[in-house]
This record gives sequence, structure tokens and C-alpha cells, in this order.
Amino acid sequence: MADIAGLERLIEPEVKGLGYELVRVMMIGGTSDPTLQVMAERPDTRQLTLTDCERISRCLSETLDLADPIEGAYRLEVSSPGIDRPLTRLKDYTDWAGFEARVSFAEPHSGRKQYSGTLEGLDGDKVKLIDKSGAEHVLPFSEISSAKLLLTDKLINATAPLSTDGADTIQTIEE
Repeated sequence: MADIAGLERLIEPEVKGLGYELVRVMMIGGTSDPTLQVMAERPDTRQLTLTDCERISRCLSETLDLADPIEGAYRLEVSSPGIDRPLTRLKDYTDWAGFEARVSFAEPHSGRKQYSGTLEGLDGDKVKLIDKSGAEHVLPFSEISSAKLLLTDKLINATAPLSTDGADTIQTIEE
């Protein structure tokens, strides 16, 4: 099993040095088809272009080849966090305040393992969320096992792509 915290310490300075922010490092695919997934974003747009992904991938490939932190063969996947992005950093909960999210815990918190609602920012190192009934929940960031934004019209409108050039020229082939 790869040391994710060690991989983050190796990868983050490289990503930052290129002018991007690291969102998440994760191993996916299991032992038969391991993939090192690196999510990053531009600080100004919170998105990545294909060129950005290529640039990060080339840099990380060299760094990972030299350090050799993962035993055996694996694939490197560099991507944008996507529209329903994972919330992995404390600042994500402030940056995405006002948007709907799902927050999960490995162990129950106040009798529940999952909360959904509108992010209301932070109270110190605790995440504030208001559920559909209007109840406020203050959730310890350190105990969150996973969290992500929920796909809503508001989120779609707020994360419009950097460019839609060519989108109106797509044609279907009629048989």
C-alpha cells in the first residue's frame, strides 16, 4: 500500500512550483491495476485545461521516477477535481460556502455517518452545514472521511468551463 501522506509531501511542492494547487492524491484501482490519481487546480479559475494536466503529468513523472515511492508498476492520472469536486482541504469549506455538499464519516458523529446540506463555512476547524430542515451541524474536519459538492444548477452555473469554443459546431451524423 502506498504512503499517501508521503506522496502528498513529494507531489505538493512540484505542483505548487508549477503554479497550481494540489487538491487530492489517491491510489485507486486496487493491486491489479493501481493508478496514482492527482487532482490539481489553477488557483484563479479552480479548473485545469488539458495542457495544464500534461504539464503537471510530465513534471510528476520525472519526480516520481527519481524518488520511486511506489512499489511496482502503476499509472499516473492527473486531472481537474471536476464539477462535483471532493472537499479535501479546510479552505474548501469556506471557498464553497453557499453550495450543497455531502459529508461522510468513517465512525458515526452524533449518531450519523453522513450529512447533506448547504455549506456555511467554518467555525475554527469545524465545518458548518445547514441541512434541508434548517438544522445547523458543526462537524469536526479532522473526523471527515470524505466530502464532495453535490451537483446542482447553482454549482453548474458557478463552474462554467473556461472556454466553450467549438461547442456550437458539434454535429451529429444522420444515418
